[in-house]
Amino acid sequence: MLPRLLRSRVLFRARPVISRNVAPRRTLIAPPKPGDGPLMARRADRELPDIPENGMKWVRTIPIFLVILISSTLGIFNYQKSSSSVVSSTMYALRTSPKAREYLGEEIYFKSQMPWIWGEMNMLHGKIDIHFAVKGQAGSGTMRFKSHRLGRQGMFVTTEWSLETEEGEKIDLLDGSDPFMGIELDEDEPKKVGRGSYAPNLSG
Repeated sequence: MLPRLLRSRVLFRARPVISRNVAPRRTLIAPPKPGDGPLMARRADRELPDIPENGMKWVRTIPIFLVILISSTLGIFNYQKSSSSVVSSTMYALRTSPKAREYLGEEIYFKSQMPWIWGEMNMLHGKIDIHFAVKGQAGSGTMRFKSHRLGRQGMFVTTEWSLETEEGEKIDLLDGSDPFMGIELDEDEPKKVGRGSYAPNLSG
């Protein structure tokens, strides 16, 4: 009886002890490679793919995006200036000015197909200071126009309206009178579409 008990204890100690809480180990499955077929199943033990080193290429396009954004914004503001009544009135007055026609000739218009209006045009605060390039059949130059409003409800008074030639000569177009003092834009007035802006009513 005693030898049997001793033998059973030895066999019990020799058996490997398997814990129920220990999960069997599984090798990681390699991630899919470029060119492999579609991934039909997803497993939790799948190895994560390597992070590409050039994954932040889009950061290089930020300066290009900012340049395009700023250029578009400036273009929109310039278009608003070029299509404003101030530029339309000054262009019409320039075409009818004897001094301007004497130097520029006929067919006075913007010098470039896409004119750029330089300077400030703040109608809310009553300050206008702009200049842009013009041309005619006889020559070209830069027209400057400055005007400010007298008081909050006052009228605009022109302080400078001149034409600067390519030789650097400055031609004063005011000639002692302000042709813009009596400008009135009539809503029923027919507007001429084509080269240049429409002609406002300067009758006063």
